[in-house]
Amino acid sequence: MIRVAVDAHGGDNAPAEIVAGAASAASARVQPVLFGPRGLETDGLELVEAADAIEMGEHPVEAVRAKSDASLVRAVRAVADGGADTVVSAGSTGAMLAASLLHIRRLPGVHRPGIAVVIPARRGPSVLIDSGASADARPEHLLQFAHMGAVFAEEILDVANPSIRLLSIGEEDEKGNQLTLEAHALLRESGLRFEGNTESRWLLEGAADVVVTDGFTGNVALKTLEGTIRTVLQGLRDELTSSVRGKVAGLLMRSAARNLRKRLDPDTYGGAYLLGLKGLVVIAHGSSSRVAIANAIELAARGVEHRIVERLDERLHDLKTSKE
Repeated sequence: MIRVAVDAHGGDNAPAEIVAGAASAASARVQPVLFGPRGLETDGLELVEAADAIEMGEHPVEAVRAKSDASLVRAVRAVADGGADTVVSAGSTGAMLAASLLHIRRLPGVHRPGIAVVIPARRGPSVLIDSGASADARPEHLLQFAHMGAVFAEEILDVANPSIRLLSIGEEDEKGNQLTLEAHALLRESGLRFEGNTESRWLLEGAADVVVTDGFTGNVALKTLEGTIRTVLQGLRDELTSSVRGKVAGLLMRSAARNLRKRLDPDTYGGAYLLGLKGLVVIAHGSSSRVAIANAIELAARGVEHRIVERLDERLHDLKTSKE
C-alpha cells in the first residue's frame, strides 16, 4: 500500500475537487491521506488535521516558516517523517519548493532540485526540466537536470537510453547565451545520449525524450505551450459549433477531436515531479480538476513503485564515483 499525502487546501478548486480526485485514486494499491481542516468531508479517506493554509499570494519561504500547521507543510513533513511515501499538492509551487527543501532536503550532491514536466509531444511524451524550480542556474545544474530527466524518462515513460537536447535559440552548437554554451560543452562530455540544441518550436513535435533548460526559460516555455494548446482547442471548438456545417463536421471528426484533446490535456499526467530531493514530491497545477488530482496521485504512486528517488541517488553517486 502506497500512502500519498494530499494537500486538501491546495489549488483553486480546493477542497472539493481535491477530495473527489483523491477518492477516485484510492485503491487496494494506493491510499491517499488528506491533510486539511477538522470537519472536512473526506469521502471515507483518512484525514490528518491541519488547521492552516498557505495562500497563493503569500511569500513562500516566510509562509512555510510561519505556518507550521498549514496543510501543505504538514503533508510535506509526512514524507520527511516517514508517515507517507510521497506527497501531492496543487498549492503554491514556491511554498512546495520551500517546504520540501526545509523538511525533505536535497539528495547528496544535488545542486538544485528541478521540476520535470511531461510534454504531450506528437512523437510521444517527453520531459521538460527544469520547468520552474530554479530561475537562475549554472551549467553544472543543467547537467544534473539532464541526468534527472533521463531517470524520469527511463522509469516512468519506459524509454531506454533517452535522447537529450538543450533548449536554445538555434540548433547550431554555437547558438545560445553563456549558460547554454557552457552547459552544451558539459553535456557533450556527459556520457548521456546528447543530440545537441533544440528550439522551442519543436517541443510539441517531440524534440527529444528529455529537453533541458533553466527554470526561468522552462517555465516561460511551458506556460506558452499551455496557453497555445488551450487557445487552439477552444478555437477548434468554437468553429465546430458556430454553424450547421461546423456541427456536421464536428460529428464526423468527434472521435479524432476527442483523442487529440485527451493527448494534449495537461490533466492526463496531472502533475510534475520535483526531482533531486530525498523524498518524492509531485506538484499539480493550481487549477487542477478532480481528474488531474487523481492522475497526479497515480503519477506519485508510480514514482514510488519505480524507486525514482533511489534511482536518481544511485545515478548521482555513480557519477561522483566515476570522477574520483
